[in-house]
Amino acid sequence: MTKYLISFPSEAIVFPEEDRQAVSDAAHAVVREAKDAGVWVFAGRINESVPPVMVDGNGTVTEGTYPPAKRLEGGYTVLEVPTREAALEWAAKIAAACRCAQEVRAFQYDPSL
Repeated sequence: MTKYLISFPSEAIVFPEEDRQAVSDAAHAVVREAKDAGVWVFAGRINESVPPVMVDGNGTVTEGTYPPAKRLEGGYTVLEVPTREAALEWAAKIAAACRCAQEVRAFQYDPSL
């Protein structure tokens, strides 16, 4: 089975404040469904109040991120499913719950990990 990253940037999730609880409830329902289906790996949100740093091979720490990345934020879910089609189905469920489109990417398999 392949692990898929399903994600969205913070600015993509836009809804009226009065819908916050409904969106939260819907997202938690999808999480429960994924756990019950045995495809859940993990999920989380980048803490945007903590600035990113780069750590070099010699341990040197510098503020910032890779220039092309500019920002890494938003929400992330990792699921392990048998097919890309299954990943797209789960992404649609997450998109409906969060009220924003989701990006889907497959992790490259490495048998040594």
